[in-house]
Amino acid sequence: MSKVGLETVRTENGDAVAMAEQLVAGLAGAQPKLAVLVADPHVDHGALNRAVRERLPGTRLIGWSSGGEIDREGIHHGTAILGAFSGDFEVGLGAGTNLGMNALGAGGDAIDRAAAELGVKRGDIDTRTTVGMVVDDGYKWKKEELLLGVMEKNQGLVTVGGGAGSTEQDPAKQRATLHLDGEVFDDGVLVALFKTNAPWGALRAHPYRPTGRSITITKVDDETGTRALEIDGKPAAPYYAELLGVGVDELEFGLPKGFAKTSLALRVGREYFMRSPWKPLPDGSILCANVLEEDTTLELMELGDMAQMTKDFFTKELPEQVQNPQAALMFHCSGRYWLAQGSNTVPQLSDSFRAAPRCIGANCFFEIYSGFHINTTLTVLAFGSDD
Repeated sequence: MSKVGLETVRTENGDAVAMAEQLVAGLAGAQPKLAVLVADPHVDHGALNRAVRERLPGTRLIGWSSGGEIDREGIHHGTAILGAFSGDFEVGLGAGTNLGMNALGAGGDAIDRAAAELGVKRGDIDTRTTVGMVVDDGYKWKKEELLLGVMEKNQGLVTVGGGAGSTEQDPAKQRATLHLDGEVFDDGVLVALFKTNAPWGALRAHPYRPTGRSITITKVDDETGTRALEIDGKPAAPYYAELLGVGVDELEFGLPKGFAKTSLALRVGREYFMRSPWKPLPDGSILCANVLEEDTTLELMELGDMAQMTKDFFTKELPEQVQNPQAALMFHCSGRYWLAQGSNTVPQLSDSFRAAPRCIGANCFFEIYSGFHINTTLTVLAFGSDD
């Protein structure tokens, strides 16, 4: 019999030492193998890290700043959540730094170090029993490049994750923080490799349904690769607005009739990987979060009932994929939270997490799923029991 279990404790923002005392004192089980710490960006992460480590000697610790903290009771703000993982697993941890200047190297360094802790090279990781979690400084905008480094020598490795973030809307003030044992840093990437014979699954959920229509990105800017200049041979923003029957000024993500309502996804077989556009620009182009390639065909996707679809994911799909789910790491796109704010459905979305297994997670700055940089998605790494 193999299983992975999780306890979570949540406390309100305040003095870091007092927070650590409350978090650790709230754990009822034996000392965990791995502690995961997710906290509001206004917490003193350095002091909180030191205080938690003092109270959990011998336990490995990872963590990150969030745009909202998640447990089975919902989405919270101004809090810190400690997740204590125990059971039948080994974990290898690694970090890569200098993400902004050398994302490929940072991703490679992180996976190499994590694999070494499991006694293997990254190319020799057993993908049947090992799954990866990847968390990056989301504000460096380097997911595609760092994932090339992570996946380069083992493309069969399953990975789930997202970007550490904050609640700050001003790009000039946005900062992300990551933890690995005693290191608290930014401009980097964290990789955790879980090796286990317990049931596990990497899953994702988004609130969109395919419309049966598609478009082709026919021209992309050469400098950043994130601006669609033309779609189906026409100026991108006016054409997209025409498809939706709205004005260009109604397109920006978060507005009720634009990109949030009718989004885009990359279809891979029967799978849809969300790649929502972000905002129209004055020159008629569309800025996207993902790197684009010319002649890529994307599916038009229609927004559904996000809260209900999330609850259905927890009650139907997840238990079908993971036997007796006991523990989950969750990376919830901040864009989903903004959509809920715009539609006044935050309470319903938050309440949907009550249908999940025990979990710890955060609103994050874009998501990672099996080598893809995606958005407007909830990605999940879940563990179960074969009892």
